Amino acid sequence: MAASAHAYVRGSTVQFYKWLAEGGQRVVPKGPPVWICGDCHVGNLGPLADSKGKIHIQIRDLDQTVIGNPNHDLIRLALSLSSAARGSDLPGVTTAHMLEQMMQGYERALIAPPRGGAFEEKPECVRVVMRQAMSRTWKHLARERLRDLKPNIPLGTRFWPLSKEEKRAIGKLFTEEPVRRLVASLKFRNDDSKIEVLDAAYWMKGCSSLGRLRYAVLLGVSNGKNKEDDYCLIDIKEATPAAAPHAARAKMPTDNAQRVVEGARSLSPALGERMMPARLLGRSVFLRELMPQDLKLEIDQLTREEAVSAARYLASVVGRAHARQMDSSTRREFRSSLRARRAKRLDAPPWLWSSVVELAAAHEAAYLEHCRTYALA
Repeated sequence: MAASAHAYVRGSTVQFYKWLAEGGQRVVPKGPPVWICGDCHVGNLGPLADSKGKIHIQIRDLDQTVIGNPNHDLIRLALSLSSAARGSDLPGVTTAHMLEQMMQGYERALIAPPRGGAFEEKPECVRVVMRQAMSRTWKHLARERLRDLKPNIPLGTRFWPLSKEEKRAIGKLFTEEPVRRLVASLKFRNDDSKIEVLDAAYWMKGCSSLGRLRYAVLLGVSNGKNKEDDYCLIDIKEATPAAAPHAARAKMPTDNAQRVVEGARSLSPALGERMMPARLLGRSVFLRELMPQDLKLEIDQLTREEAVSAARYLASVVGRAHARQMDSSTRREFRSSLRARRAKRLDAPPWLWSSVVELAAAHEAAYLEHCRTYALA
């Protein structure tokens, strides 16, 4: 998080909602209650492969998902885009244009049918990562995550050894039939595929892993035919309460893993269909197979034109995720509310601009304090 102000914004979800609770929420209008990402920064959008291998650009991290106010996702995305623009040494006027294009992309997604229809034209930064995703195979994933192609997880700074209790619990989890069916349903495996745990390790993967269960599990998959061995890497992650506020009287699962999976299936079907909730060592966790095509979208260095087009496109992705949960009248009413009371000199809602300005200032101060307290120590 100390690497850059943009990295701090990505990792400070609690700070974001603390700001909303302290005053910003009073000026943010309510939208229709739908499943939202809850942590809708740029790094949580990118290519995802569905269970058949087709690649989509969707929301790729749903830990904070709740049934809540879609305007919170818009503010989170706008803040992330503005910090990326600052990191690219782009002037403030570019941020203003980004917010204008962001709203145009989002509102256009509310007009189009929630299923089908064309997205906005992909900007170059998205086309680059899509080309990378389409060319990736298991070998790429293994070299990236595991260092080599051997069927084991190398222990070190990222992967830590398990206790006997953890090994037993993970081994037992993968004997359960629902877990076997999840693995067998992906890609082109047979329904009767058999799975075997080859190796497992604790996965220290960023600040979201600290104090939580997080495991990487390497499986061998047998299809019962004379084919090459099939391997897959499963990510097990503990689900914790969301920092994002939920709508009043929202009907959500009380179990956090079930909440994450249900939100993923509503917002990002390509990811949600590859996930399932479970219990491990008395805690709520969710499982998903990591696919070679799953990539994080990085836009740390952008030109003005790339920044503006990326803002429009990524907002359309988020808009499509929200819109697929609304009927036509709800989409129409919500779009009208977003169009109302626009600023005279900025084609974006005033509350969005003022939120980004206040948040940018608050996060910059918090980032410098973070660096002083931790990085210099």
